[in-house]
Amino acid sequence: MMASHPLDAAAWSSLTGPHAHFAEGTGHALRYPADVSPILAVAPEQDIRAWTELHALIGPNALALLSSDLREVPDGWKLEFQGDGVQFVATDALASRPADGLVTLGAADVPEMLDLVARTQPGPFEARTYQLGTYLGVRREGRLVAMAGERLHPPGWTEISAVCTDPAYRGQGLATTLVRAVAHGIRQRGETPFLHTSAENTIAIRLYRHLGFELRRKVLFSALRSPSSGDNS
Repeated sequence: MMASHPLDAAAWSSLTGPHAHFAEGTGHALRYPADVSPILAVAPEQDIRAWTELHALIGPNALALLSSDLREVPDGWKLEFQGDGVQFVATDALASRPADGLVTLGAADVPEMLDLVARTQPGPFEARTYQLGTYLGVRREGRLVAMAGERLHPPGWTEISAVCTDPAYRGQGLATTLVRAVAHGIRQRGETPFLHTSAENTIAIRLYRHLGFELRRKVLFSALRSPSSGDNS
């Protein structure tokens, strides 16, 4: 059964679409380079070819992080973690707009970006994640205290990700400002913003609803351990 919408298999749609230049793998299993993102994707039909090729791609006894729904655990693979998530899409109620005082983040900012992510835990973020799209930040006295940016990029859509604020600077509306500004850039390209978060992250969900995002679907985040041998059947 094939995905009927690009967001039904957002990572796959991204790696076979606008982010194809990042893709490593074969026809049924793809990944981002490890220093870009730990996200992997298998073809929506999830047949034996997908799991065989994914095993060849990541090697034995390796962890595969999948953001697409997993219909069943393939033979030989071990389910190590599974968590409920939600996917939100922007509506016309989202007042996207640029903001003064934001800085565009790049290679020189990576050490600070990694430090902020380590302290706030918004989700996976690697040394070259910033290359996936535009990342904006807020500095206070020269120090990076908040940021947000773009991650998955299915055709016509861009995911807002890595929304995080230093605990000492929360309650100042920085996340709201950043999300609106990142969304503005996405809409300027004629695309629609979307995002994912944990179903348990009620604070983020409340913020995104308030800003004008609506729930599109529930998703299942999975971490699978590949077979220790070369045979995953």
